Amino acid sequence: MAGYYELKLAKNGEFFFNLVAGNGQNILKSEMYSSRGAAENGIASVQKNSGDDDRYECKASGDDKHYFVLKAANHQVIGQSQMYKSESGCDNGMESVKTNGATEDIRDLTDG
Repeated sequence: MAGYYELKLAKNGEFFFNLVAGNGQNILKSEMYSSRGAAENGIASVQKNSGDDDRYECKASGDDKHYFVLKAANHQVIGQSQMYKSESGCDNGMESVKTNGATEDIRDLTDG
């Protein structure tokens, strides 16, 4: 099964999305957006940039866990991963976003 995006509405009225791998695991979460259109533009940016190795940056947190961010061409962060126990886990997560990021399957979950 291929990956897909989930477009969601937060309790505070802002929109966000998750990129979900085919196995159902969240592999990338967006920032909060004030409008649906802005969140949809964020999805389009992930679709456009996810295949480019130069758009990823793996980082270490203060507790020796690793995560990555995906950046647009203007260097703005458009998504962040979960925390991984190892740098190799971080690398695998980036590969999963590269594999699933171009999907056009967007599931609108804003109504419930």
